[in-house]
Amino acid sequence: MHKIAVIPGDGTGPEVVREGLKVIEAAAQKTGFKYETQTFDFGGDRYLATGEVLPESAADDLRKFDAIFLGAIGHPDVKPGILEKGILLALRFALDQYINLRPVKLYPNVWTPLKDKGPEQIDFVVVRENTEGLYVGAGGFLKKGTPDEVAVQESINTRKGAERCIRYAFEYTRKRNKGMKLTLCGKTNVLTYAFDMWERAFNEVAKEYPDVTTDYAHVDATCMWMVKNPEWFDVIVTDNMFGDIITDLGAMIQGGMGIAAGGNINPEGVSMFEPIGGSAPKYTNMNVINPLAAICAGQMLLETLGETKAADLIDKAVAKATGEKMKSMAAGKMGYSTTEVGDMVAQFVMEG
Repeated sequence: MHKIAVIPGDGTGPEVVREGLKVIEAAAQKTGFKYETQTFDFGGDRYLATGEVLPESAADDLRKFDAIFLGAIGHPDVKPGILEKGILLALRFALDQYINLRPVKLYPNVWTPLKDKGPEQIDFVVVRENTEGLYVGAGGFLKKGTPDEVAVQESINTRKGAERCIRYAFEYTRKRNKGMKLTLCGKTNVLTYAFDMWERAFNEVAKEYPDVTTDYAHVDATCMWMVKNPEWFDVIVTDNMFGDIITDLGAMIQGGMGIAAGGNINPEGVSMFEPIGGSAPKYTNMNVINPLAAICAGQMLLETLGETKAADLIDKAVAKATGEKMKSMAAGKMGYSTTEVGDMVAQFVMEG
């Protein structure tokens, strides 16, 4: 019995989560696995009502679950950063979700801005370190607000943090069994301390995986090749900041935020899965938002829980929906409502 915590969140989050759960239910009926869900109301409405971003018990409560299914965080009446830092970053750090896993996969008939590239060329995964680097908040100001102001932001990287991320990436490359190639994305020519350590850890761990081909690319070159030759990549591993940047580029080349999903992974604990596109509050309760990113997040959730048959059924159902039915990934332009897309994918899962 899988225990899944559900955080619908803000804006269109509850709408896309509903469709994601609808598809998970179809997959459960089709393949026979058992699960139960519990919903948590963390988000903007709770914060505005109580003044509390996240209860002290939240992390301990969530540790009791096998996975977390998140809709979106971000409320138009709450100053940007409060909810994102207070919920998303707080949970990532508290639950030690040290991997951010971002598949960059172009589904059939989905528009990409890359000319002459299709699903065969755009199918790779970014493994981003998720709890260190520039995101730990180390640094400070000197003479703030004066002409002589100094701002220092430090990137904190540990050997343990880099190595466990790198090892996960090698294991994932082997399990994915597609190109069997892992690329380290860094900036060794400028960030001569942090990425010297990353590169040494990468090369040492690589000795344990002789079946995996290794490569290195500077982050600027990685961005360039993601656009020009995305087929060169199988799995990319990188630090927190560079991973944040290149995964947004990845989302665009796979068709936009309406289709991009991600996972915050603790391989030894509880992981959290979410659509990448945010809460899109202007579309709230209009039944026009694209739920495929949330559905794909549910697919990643099931894959991580070991329900590979169910995950494969959802992947194929999404491909059928984009390839044969949907006109666009954009909100209001899909040719179907949010609920109709969820119904369609769920039906394709049952027929699979």
